Amino acid sequence: MASADLLPNRDVWTVSRLNREVRSLLESGLPLLWIEGEISNIARPSSGHVYFSLKDANAQVRCAMWRQRSLGLEFKPDNGDQVLVRARVGLYEARGDYQLIVDHMEPAGEGALRLKFEQLKRTLADQGLFDEAHKKALPGLPERIGVITSPSGAAVRDVLHILRKRFPAIPVIVYPVPVQGDGAAAQIAAMLQTATERGECDVLILTRGGGSLEDLWAFNEEILARAIFDCDIPVISAVGHEIDFTIADFVADVRAPTPSGAAELAVPDQDDWLRRIVSLASRLSVGSRRQLDRCRELLGWQQRQLARLHPGQTLRQQTQRLDELEQRIYAAQKMKWLKLHRNLDQQRAWLMRLSPAAQLERVRATCHALRSRLESSTLVLISRKHKAFDLANRALQAMSPHAVLDRGYAIVTKDDAVISDASQVSPDDLVVARLARGSISARVETTRKKT
Repeated sequence: MASADLLPNRDVWTVSRLNREVRSLLESGLPLLWIEGEISNIARPSSGHVYFSLKDANAQVRCAMWRQRSLGLEFKPDNGDQVLVRARVGLYEARGDYQLIVDHMEPAGEGALRLKFEQLKRTLADQGLFDEAHKKALPGLPERIGVITSPSGAAVRDVLHILRKRFPAIPVIVYPVPVQGDGAAAQIAAMLQTATERGECDVLILTRGGGSLEDLWAFNEEILARAIFDCDIPVISAVGHEIDFTIADFVADVRAPTPSGAAELAVPDQDDWLRRIVSLASRLSVGSRRQLDRCRELLGWQQRQLARLHPGQTLRQQTQRLDELEQRIYAAQKMKWLKLHRNLDQQRAWLMRLSPAAQLERVRATCHALRSRLESSTLVLISRKHKAFDLANRALQAMSPHAVLDRGYAIVTKDDAVISDASQVSPDDLVVARLARGSISARVETTRKKT
């Protein structure tokens, strides 16, 4: 009774509800992630989606990339490729499988540098090097400006041009350094320390022109980030183009989108009124950025909520299920065809065994064997008959009267009757004696009976 009374108060979940809530927690609880790994088990069904596993030496995770995203790939991923993906964590509700929903993929290489960039960025952020509390305010009217850059690059020319245009009365010191290559970060860090020790300037502009991630890598080194953080002079970072972000940008007191922009931030305009306008504009820009960031966060949260409730999410889940069923149907059809082929081979072999041609061939072989045996037996029989004939002939020859005649005997006849007794003739009878060769006619003179 007690258990029955408690049953109506229980909140019993279905498996579908559990998976739906887990997916919501995963998608809302984790941000977009950059993940590097090796592709395996890649599949491209007719829907255009791409499914694969991403693995390293110790683990692997299922991944799905929807058709709209896969169409934007600049290369064709394949098994064994080392790639860097940007993805969010999700759940395939039909099976309860945890998976990554990939919206960007690029080959590792520059991707490896980007991963190293993100790892160092996270480490330094955790250590507080990016905190606004450590940012130093730029002087309203600096007495001297230092520019740390390559003396032969386009960036230094842009900076000097803008400084002369906006406030030519402020002197400028150029601290020459290499801005890329091995050891460049260490030399830039040493020059920052030198500028700090000299104390000649009120603000420093750290700048160089645009380039690839590898070209800008000196400004992503930890040694330079810590040198900027330890510098007592406010530092403006203007590395690359507006879309380029480096570790130096996050650590510096101010980040400028371009070298020219850094020069504009470093000095006011000659007119006081315009200088006030620039100051207010700067404050407005900072406030707008913060408000924009808050609005962006709110918008992102609302978009995630909308995505969670959007029917397209369910449609993608069903599409993935459809792709899975399609692959299973293909495998089943393949097995069925293989089975039919095996049955056909068995029927063909059975028909071959029952074919009249095979029986006829066996009968023909039997006839050939019997003919051979008949011919052999006939030859043996003929040989035996020849031998018997020879024996009979020799016996006949031995008993032939001609053989007796050849030994000198004669056959005596009277009136063609053979005379075997002397009483058969009388004196003066005419007899014929047949010899082995020829015959003799004789007349009987006397007879003598055998006693």
